[in-house]
Amino acid sequence: MARRCNLTGKAVLSGNNVSHSNRKTKKRFLPNLQKLSLLSDSLASSFRLRISTHALRSIEVNGGLDNYLLSSSNTNLSSEALSIKKRIQKAVQIKE
Repeated sequence: MARRCNLTGKAVLSGNNVSHSNRKTKKRFLPNLQKLSLLSDSLASSFRLRISTHALRSIEVNGGLDNYLLSSSNTNLSSEALSIKKRIQKAVQIKE
């Protein structure tokens, strides 16, 4: 399982640990990923996603999963998030 956020695509970064004597050793910066079930209001179903805590805060600020996906651009979303977004857009169009 890849260490990548399903919504934002945030992934592992690499860098160096630098000691006092200026020796450099490789280090991996892992994203803080959480497995959560997020509820979609328009689809009336939940989605089990592995998302970063940054994405979770963004979802809460935007007022839910539906609003977050509809307001974000397609280039910033992963393929799984794009498929959920398309389903939400279809459901919103049907309700209108």
